[in-house]
Amino acid sequence: MALTINTLAPDFQTKTDQDITISLTDYRGKWVVLYFYPKDNTSGCTKEACSFNDNISAFNEIDAVVLGVSPDSVKSHVNFKTKFNLKFTLLSDTDKEICKLYDVLGEKSMYGKKYLGVVRTTYIIDPEGNIRWVNPKVSVEGHIQEVIKQLNKLRK
Repeated sequence: MALTINTLAPDFQTKTDQDITISLTDYRGKWVVLYFYPKDNTSGCTKEACSFNDNISAFNEIDAVVLGVSPDSVKSHVNFKTKFNLKFTLLSDTDKEICKLYDVLGEKSMYGKKYLGVVRTTYIIDPEGNIRWVNPKVSVEGHIQEVIKQLNKLRK
């Protein structure tokens, strides 16, 4: 169950792919695209990250920051970012605390085993820190175009 639109986005502190500790409030004054994905270097997650990357100039033009969040380590993020020349920040959530705050953990199944994993989800947060849009069940195809469309609509 995604968080409610027009409520304050939960703040958090975590390490970036540059091993710097940041908090969500550091981005006040900017539109933030906070997207959650399951794992670095997997097919869907790579496709999604590269799609954000391919469209990064569109986000820069509208003064929006893209932040990718997964339970991977800082080291994993460094390797992923380097391998695909990603031009946005990845956040490490190894204890899944941010995932819990944003209610993006759900039951998944792999090889017949059930486990609690990250459900691909994207939030748009306005410059005041409020949640303005959420897609709780992202399909990678066409997702970035939808995010850009929503950002442009919300900024008017």
